[in-house]
Amino acid sequence: MKKSFIALNMAVAIGAGSMFSAGYASAESISELKKKESQIEENRSKVHSNIKDAEKSIDKVKGKQADLALQLQKLEKQMKETENKINELNTKITKTKEQIEELKKEIKVLEDKIEKRNELLKERARSYQVTGGNKNYLEVVLGASDFGEFVERLSAVSAIMDADQDLIAEQERDKKELEEKKTSVEKKLSDLESMMAEVKKMKAKQEQQKKEKNQLMKQLKKEQKHLEKEKIGMEEEADILAGQEAAIKKAIAQEQARQAEIARQKQAEKKRQDELAKQRAAEAKKQSAPSTSSSKSSGSSSSVSAPKAAPAPASSGSSGSFMKPSAGYYSSGYGGRWGKNHNGIDIAASGNVPIVAAADGVVSRSYFSSSYGNAIFITHYINGKQYTTVYAHLSSRMASNGQTVKKGQQIGVMGNTGNSFGQHLHFELHEGPWNISKSNAVDPRKYF
Repeated sequence: MKKSFIALNMAVAIGAGSMFSAGYASAESISELKKKESQIEENRSKVHSNIKDAEKSIDKVKGKQADLALQLQKLEKQMKETENKINELNTKITKTKEQIEELKKEIKVLEDKIEKRNELLKERARSYQVTGGNKNYLEVVLGASDFGEFVERLSAVSAIMDADQDLIAEQERDKKELEEKKTSVEKKLSDLESMMAEVKKMKAKQEQQKKEKNQLMKQLKKEQKHLEKEKIGMEEEADILAGQEAAIKKAIAQEQARQAEIARQKQAEKKRQDELAKQRAAEAKKQSAPSTSSSKSSGSSSSVSAPKAAPAPASSGSSGSFMKPSAGYYSSGYGGRWGKNHNGIDIAASGNVPIVAAADGVVSRSYFSSSYGNAIFITHYINGKQYTTVYAHLSSRMASNGQTVKKGQQIGVMGNTGNSFGQHLHFELHEGPWNISKSNAVDPRKYF
């Protein structure tokens, strides 16, 4: 009887707009709801802390990128200087090679000159051998007929001998000069080529450093992208938790209203019963007679029975079970798929396919996600337990944040938004709140 009375008052207090089933209202207390709210607040605090940590990590990675960019800038400057040095050395080497070519021409002239002198010296040597050399010169001088001729012959012989000595000295000097020029230019070319080898080695080292630094920059950008993706995921989780917290607050308000209505109706019932008792007492006193039999007869005939309570109206809420959220066939099941875990099911169909709420609840999140596309999250409380359903890749959304929805109510249209291939509904069911790791996800078909 007490159970029927509570159910009746609950139906009157909450009515068709409630997000709860009858089973929930009789099982879940405000203290339990507040406990859930506290847990969600704690989770939100952790997520916000994680977001701050992610922001610090992103800033750290950006700092590394900035330092690396300066290093690359400095290296680019060094490489430019090295390239200029290579160009300068190439110019010097080209000029030195031109000098070598000019020197080769000079050497050829000098070699021809030396060759001619060699022939002349050979001729003189042969003449010395035939005529007796200095002895022959002496005979020429002594064969003069007078002193004047003697002086002339002596001067001529002296000039010839000096010329021979000069020719020999010049020959030695030209040979030495030729060797010195050859050695100098060859050394200069060798030095330049050695410098070029060192500079090219430096250039190769710089290019390797640039390659390594560019690779490191690529890794840092990849790390930044990964951290930013994680941050976006955490921000999404924070938003979803905020929506779930709002749904909890709404649940608390509804439960408080329900309990207040129950208390009010209990008070009204008590007042009615008190008035009924007074009425019965007054009638009993009025109809009392001297004779016991008359009193009994009168009392028997005039007794007033208590009115019966009206039957409870049929509840428009759900029975606590979930329904398939759309028409279509199951294109992908729950569990392992393509080497990863598929945390929901996919329902595919063509055309304009309505998506409906799988159970009574409150929309905790209605938004567009890069992965989910158009998505709706609904928080449910059924038989004292919290559930969360996710409807993803919708072409359009027909329910907003904080909206109370009924089981079977259309909330969107099947689509192909976000990270999706072909029109379908990605549907998830979580026992408890949704979290980024999806640790609460279960196979929805077990609940249909």
